[in-house]
Amino acid sequence: MHRILFVCYGNICRSPMAEFIMKDLAQKRGAGGQFHIESRGTSAEESGHPVYPPAAAELKKHGIGCAGKTAMQLAAEDYGKFDLIIAMDGMNARAISRITGGDPQGKVRMMMEHTPRGGEVDDPWFTRRYAAACRDIAEGCEGWLDALMR
Repeated sequence: MHRILFVCYGNICRSPMAEFIMKDLAQKRGAGGQFHIESRGTSAEESGHPVYPPAAAELKKHGIGCAGKTAMQLAAEDYGKFDLIIAMDGMNARAISRITGGDPQGKVRMMMEHTPRGGEVDDPWFTRRYAAACRDIAEGCEGWLDALMR
C-alpha cells in the first residue's frame, strides 16, 4: 500500500484538493485499495476549519466531494506514517523538513515532479485562481499515480 500525504500551508485549499483528486483518480483506475491518502498543513492557523468554500466548489465542478474534511497541522510523527510527503511548493517543502526534523529517507517530494512543466502549484488563497490550481493539482496527481503504478 502506498501511503501518501499532501501538504500545503493551511490545509484548506491545495492539499485537500490533492487528497480528494488523488483518491478519485485511484478509485477510477481500480487502484483505490492500493492507496492511503491524507493531507496536512504546515501551519496551525486553519486547524479544524473545513475546506475553503471556493476550493470545495472547484472540486464539486469535477464531481469530487470533500465533505467532512477539516484542516490538520503536520506533526513530526507524520514522517514515519507516510511513504511520500508531497509538497505544493518549495516554502512548504522546507517547512515539512523543519517540522519533521529533516528528510533522511527522501520522502519529501514536489507535487509537479512528474509533470512536463514541473515547478510549483500557486496558492489560490492569494491568486484566487482555483480552477488553475485544480488543473495543476490534477496534472500532478496523474503524474504521481502513473509513477507509482508502474
